[in-house]
Amino acid sequence: MHFRRNESNKLRLGGGSSRTEHKHKITMKKLSEIYKELGIGFSFPIEIKNADGYATYCEYSDGYWSKRELNAKNKITYFENSDGDWYKYEYDANGKEIYFKDSRGYWSKRERDVKGKTTYFEDSSGYWRKRERDANGKEIYFEDSRGYWCKRERDANGRQTYFENSDGKKRGISRSTNNTNTKSL
Repeated sequence: MHFRRNESNKLRLGGGSSRTEHKHKITMKKLSEIYKELGIGFSFPIEIKNADGYATYCEYSDGYWSKRELNAKNKITYFENSDGDWYKYEYDANGKEIYFKDSRGYWSKRERDVKGKTTYFEDSSGYWRKRERDANGKEIYFEDSRGYWCKRERDANGRQTYFENSDGKKRGISRSTNNTNTKSL
């Protein structure tokens, strides 16, 4: 799912309905207004649920409304409300979040390994982090955009035998260098 603008500057959500954007505020005709125009009686709160019982639209007597679009697994893929906030989510085949974006300009993305654990994260602030894991899923390397890193070595049973980080802390004996520095954490 993605956003596109057409010639009249309307925000289009891939194959969905159009929404007009005004200074970060998205306007949409409220369901109560449509009911009034059609002469359909209603009472507040107005709530619409999907076949699985999850709310996809809510409107209250004070004028506040929210709308959700859900995927086949009932995870939110798009949310917007009468305050002008909107959020967009994307998920991998296992239902884990891999992308997020909101109306304030924040975004984040993740990459995951076959077990669903995050291997890479990045966001709109410029922050990123990456992780490497061994065959058992144990972290063996971490690094982030602030310059911090750490590495671990483990024996065949998964026990940590060596640790080192960017702060100069070391513990254990590294197989790669046979370094015997055992500075305590």
